[in-house]
Amino acid sequence: MTTLTILLGMLGTGEIIAIVVVVLLLFGGKKIPELMKGLGKGMKEFKDASKGVDTENKEEHK
Repeated sequence: MTTLTILLGMLGTGEIIAIVVVVLLLFGGKKIPELMKGLGKGMKEFKDASKGVDTENKEEHK
């Protein structure tokens, strides 16, 4: 099981709704897509780094 599955299994519906409301209040509706895009890029870079993929070598072969 992944950590996310374990974490979500421990949280109820009320807690998840409260977290979503707090995030919306802190960042606003317009910033959420930008934050998710940045998070996605960071996760992709982390995966590539953990697999040993070098972006410089990838660009040289194009």
